[in-house]
Amino acid sequence: MFSLKRLGHRDHGACAASRSPAWSWPWKPIPPGIGAVTRSGLIVGLTVGSLLAGLTHAPPSAWAADDRLSRIAAAGTLRVCIWPDYYSITYRNPRTGVLEGIDIDMARAFAGDLGVTVRFVDSSFAALVAAMTTDACDIAMHGVGVRADRAEHMDFSEPHLISGMFAVAPLDHPSVTDWTDIDQPGHVVVVQKGTYMEPEMRARLRRATLRVVDAFKEREQEVMSGRADVFMTDYPYGRRMADLTDWARLMAPPEPVAPTAYAYAVPKGEPTWRARVNAFVRAAKADGRLRVAAERHGLLPILAD
Repeated sequence: MFSLKRLGHRDHGACAASRSPAWSWPWKPIPPGIGAVTRSGLIVGLTVGSLLAGLTHAPPSAWAADDRLSRIAAAGTLRVCIWPDYYSITYRNPRTGVLEGIDIDMARAFAGDLGVTVRFVDSSFAALVAAMTTDACDIAMHGVGVRADRAEHMDFSEPHLISGMFAVAPLDHPSVTDWTDIDQPGHVVVVQKGTYMEPEMRARLRRATLRVVDAFKEREQEVMSGRADVFMTDYPYGRRMADLTDWARLMAPPEPVAPTAYAYAVPKGEPTWRARVNAFVRAAKADGRLRVAAERHGLLPILAD
């Protein structure tokens, strides 16, 4: 689970090795070791739960047009949109060129359950809406945060992960050493466009300046260059910075900030397809495949049981 102490470059192993109870869904109080559920956190949980519940009621006309399962079977291929730079989720290892991560494992498992092969389609969060509205793929499996603005264009499965926000700053930064240092005058905070961190930090920052960048690597480049002091990310990408660099300090908030459900996205108005995806998610939780994949990729702390 989330560690409440400041996480530095040498701290990530202890956090990744934690075997605290996973997040639960529907939303439940945060398990021991996390602290009390904040009022804002509870509101997030209820809002996401209501959002997912509301997506089950599609108009009757949608059922007649919902033939994606038969099309997938006929093609013999499941097209899965991924963001290939998402460490531990859908990551193309630059040394080997091999895709790895929890949602790579889950996509292959899902295709196996459907009796078809999987074809990965490179995408991104910025391209997510287009992918879901132009039939670029059958499903997006790259840790998609469940958000109301996205739900206007796509439907979501039940969640498989839940992560709050973390911050990354240089280990030798003179004035940012823990979470409480972030929102101070003169500090520049970077977020990536299209992520849930963007609207969340717009609402939260009172003294620091928010900078929005288009490409995910721009976040760390802004910090490394000194043009920014800290960038906001989630647990998987924060682990990447702590695991693969020698300069990054990973900082956790005193209590979870904006815990967000991560799920799979499917084209809107296809209830039969969404129900099949949900059946897979439930089965993967029940038979242990999801937990095994989460442990393999260091994501047990944010697993949604």
